[in-house]
Amino acid sequence: MSALLSITGVSKAFGGLQALSGITLAVNAGEIFGLIGPNGAGKTTLFNTLTGLYRIDSGEIRLGDARLDTAKPHQVLQRGLARTFQNIRLFAHMTALENVLVGRHARTRSGVLGAVLRTSATRAEEADSRLRAQALLRRVGIGQHAERLAKHLSYGDQRRLEIARALASEPKILALDEPAAGMNPAERTALSELLLQLKADGLTLLLIEHDVKLVMGLCDRLAVLDYGVKIAEGTPDAVCRDPLVIAAYLGDETL
Repeated sequence: MSALLSITGVSKAFGGLQALSGITLAVNAGEIFGLIGPNGAGKTTLFNTLTGLYRIDSGEIRLGDARLDTAKPHQVLQRGLARTFQNIRLFAHMTALENVLVGRHARTRSGVLGAVLRTSATRAEEADSRLRAQALLRRVGIGQHAERLAKHLSYGDQRRLEIARALASEPKILALDEPAAGMNPAERTALSELLLQLKADGLTLLLIEHDVKLVMGLCDRLAVLDYGVKIAEGTPDAVCRDPLVIAAYLGDETL
């Protein structure tokens, strides 16, 4: 496998707080890569630097040949990295289908003029987007809820809808920030099956997750952050045996 996402020497500080210190990671094409660590370890901060929400102080982030650390969030999405958030961020008063259509904006070409004039090209693109959105809803298992308002979906289905919306941008890599948070065991099992299906389809996934059983069963490789520093990286079995990880999480039941 070749590195799809390269993170080299990335550091980020907020005033006197060093949130990330020289983080270097390589996520290979076609794998599920897990990022774990306690609250405050820097995991979501790293996600925010990847997606253009935070500017890094030093280092470099590349997706293939494209620089991400100098890009704005919409440019990161266009270059092929989509994400979900720890706290659900759906358009509550829009339908599931409409939420996914919002995610298509990075891959559509019709501008304001086309929308106003209702050109044949615009209508054809809109029809294609609807078909793609409906297919994505079916793919994540909520096709039957296409016309339901997002706020009326169950919590687990809202999480699935977020994934469908992210997939609508046709990403090369999908970054998921605690996708199993708040799910019951059946929902977590269904989520695990979905993520494995996405991997089988060739998608690369980067995953922050506190559910250790889920991480160990899903991920090809893991990295562990602690106070903004990477303390271990490798296969799930190797990470669990790493002395630094054992020392850092001695007595911590989350790992």
